[in-house]
Amino acid sequence: MEKSIQRQLLSERRFVRLFVTQFLGAFNDNLFKNALVVLLTFKAASWTSLKPELLGNLAAGIFILPFFLFSATAGQIVDKLDKARVARFVKKMEIAIMALAGIGFATHSLAVLLGALFLMGMHSTLFGPVKYAMLPQHLRAEELVAGNALVEAGTFTAILLGTLAGGLLAALDDGTVWISIAAMLIALAGYVASRGIPSAPSAAPNLAIRFNPIIDTWRCVADVRANREVFVAIIGLSWFWLYGALFLAQFPAYAKNVLGGDEMSVTLLLAVFTVGIGAGSLACDRLSQHKVELGLVPFGTIGLTLFGLDFALASPSGLPAQIASPLAQLLADPNTWRILADLLLLGVFGGFFCVPLYALMQARSAEDRRARTISANNIMNAFFMVTGALGASAMLGSGWSIPHLFALAAIANAIIAGVLFLCAPEFGQRFVVWVRNLTNRAR
Repeated sequence: MEKSIQRQLLSERRFVRLFVTQFLGAFNDNLFKNALVVLLTFKAASWTSLKPELLGNLAAGIFILPFFLFSATAGQIVDKLDKARVARFVKKMEIAIMALAGIGFATHSLAVLLGALFLMGMHSTLFGPVKYAMLPQHLRAEELVAGNALVEAGTFTAILLGTLAGGLLAALDDGTVWISIAAMLIALAGYVASRGIPSAPSAAPNLAIRFNPIIDTWRCVADVRANREVFVAIIGLSWFWLYGALFLAQFPAYAKNVLGGDEMSVTLLLAVFTVGIGAGSLACDRLSQHKVELGLVPFGTIGLTLFGLDFALASPSGLPAQIASPLAQLLADPNTWRILADLLLLGVFGGFFCVPLYALMQARSAEDRRARTISANNIMNAFFMVTGALGASAMLGSGWSIPHLFALAAIANAIIAGVLFLCAPEFGQRFVVWVRNLTNRAR
């Protein structure tokens, strides 16, 4: 029996050290960010006079700002230098940032902590091009989908675990101490893992690095538009992050105000969605027969639309009980299981949608511009997520319910995907071929 490519990659140094490094980085990002948000939400009075709602949005904005300011420069740096060396530098940077955060907690300085959060955003801005540009150098063509699937599954798992860990540590009596210790230990472990990443030589050693955030950001996105297939993939990925972030951002309010649940119900929603993303991502390699299969993208679109709509339709329309229902009581309602099934399948089809697009972006971008292409993707992802957050806030503020917002997003998903597939007919053509081949194999 053929050995699983994914299991093989996880046993080989050329991949597993990068996988562990990126997993720990994503874990630490979310541990620190969520711990800080929880502290500022429930203990804001001891830190500042600002309202908790404003602090939560301020923290989110500060973390994502570096993606706009530094992505273009990060892409130039990663294209010019050995990516393994850049990865190790980023991990050293993370250790220094966590030391700064520890000082912020010890001195009770909100300004220092927000500064550390901004630097963690910069850390992620620089590491994103490293991991995605490095994969095509370390993996063979038939391994690229499997590698991306593992990275996506690992990233979402790290987001879930880091978010949970941050919230749990922030709730402890000496939470700031434990947050500081945990974040520093994870940063150190990430650096140790990065030292084993094999060399990934420069693709453009003679590139002159510029630093003009506005002009370079515009040029970075404009340059990638010349490659229609890659640009369509970037728009598709950016829409996926908007769509997913819109659901994730509403989970706390949805669990409380729609389902009538407690804090554990929020965790359950996040866990089910994450498991779905991981399962869908890992299944891509088998469904695509170890190659970049664009036919999976329309398949993913169908599921994202249908199960997004059903998630909205299955949501209770009445007012929740005044007292939050425990998780066991929610699970006794058959409709809750329908909602969880929709959420799981949303994640699964999200994996089908995004993994082939990441592999396409890597495989069809010029080697000497690959990191800058990924930086353009990061810029567009950040822009779409901020736009989506502002739009969702405006609609909810004008009286829209959360289920209505989800239904609109699902309908918009079908429309936007249709436009993308008209711009790149190969997706539809490959979908027809993929379905035919799948049907033939099933006979």
